[in-house]
Amino acid sequence: MRFQRRQFLRLTAGAASLPALARAAWAQSYPTRTITLVVPFPAGGGVDTMARVVAERLSIALKHSVVVDNRAGAGGTLGTRAVAKAEPDGYTLLLGHTGTMSINPSLYANAGYDPRKDFAPIGLIASMPVVLIANPTFPAKTVADVIALAKKDPTKVNLGTAPVGTGGYLTAEYFKSAAGLDVQIVPYRGTAPLINDLVGGHVPVSFGVLPPAMGNIQAGTLRAIAVTGTKRFSLLPDVPTADESGLPGFDSVLHYGLLAPARTPPAIITLLNEELRKLVAQDSVKQRIQNEGGDPLTSSPEEYAKDIDQEERKWSALIKKLNLKVE
Repeated sequence: MRFQRRQFLRLTAGAASLPALARAAWAQSYPTRTITLVVPFPAGGGVDTMARVVAERLSIALKHSVVVDNRAGAGGTLGTRAVAKAEPDGYTLLLGHTGTMSINPSLYANAGYDPRKDFAPIGLIASMPVVLIANPTFPAKTVADVIALAKKDPTKVNLGTAPVGTGGYLTAEYFKSAAGLDVQIVPYRGTAPLINDLVGGHVPVSFGVLPPAMGNIQAGTLRAIAVTGTKRFSLLPDVPTADESGLPGFDSVLHYGLLAPARTPPAIITLLNEELRKLVAQDSVKQRIQNEGGDPLTSSPEEYAKDIDQEERKWSALIKKLNLKVE
């Protein structure tokens, strides 16, 4: 495994060392047609939101359409696997995140892809904390309250999440383990139906990303109990972290990034990384990412490769500890 990680990091470093003339030649000829940006989840979730920000701005920068293609199924593995097997020509890209790149390969018995061997990381886009969200009628007001209620009556704390394999789902498992709880996790097929059931009171509390819930939180039809990052989020300054409100040391933040199939020409990776950095640096894009519940985050391809490697080791250790596996 150690050799495989080193090989992965070396391969992603190739773009930076390519001669300038070769990079220029590739940049002149790419793209010549529509680029497909695959989102391995249904429309309406956090990954889909980030993808639409990127697609809109890349279309302008590259002067060719970048269209979002939602290929949902199996916790994000179906769409991710499709990109791994796509032609490595720069015309099929993936909006990846911690769930698909660093959780699913260990969680699923047959994920069908290797995050280190099958992809060429392009760059990071944003980080996003998971939020503990409740129906307004849910009696617990803090993380400590949730834990106390769950220990007293586990049936009152069914935890809704996005599909198995997503960051929300693993955060729920992490929460159960850290707090020593025996509560039911209820994975939904997508974020949109989860939010609908949360608003309707069919599930009392959930772990999920902020974008799909923000409107309801602002309207008072949902209530944010805590964010799971190490610091409070700027759009929810009055909402404490889990660490502050009853679960010291708890930290679960999702990273979003752009990837291509392995063996995509390094010059294309370099070009896309340059354009990705430019678009994330735009004030309007920064504001949009923040409005959608994230913080802008840029990187080189090599830095994104290291991030995938580090996050995969972190989450795979938890998955192994809890003996989690999806067939």
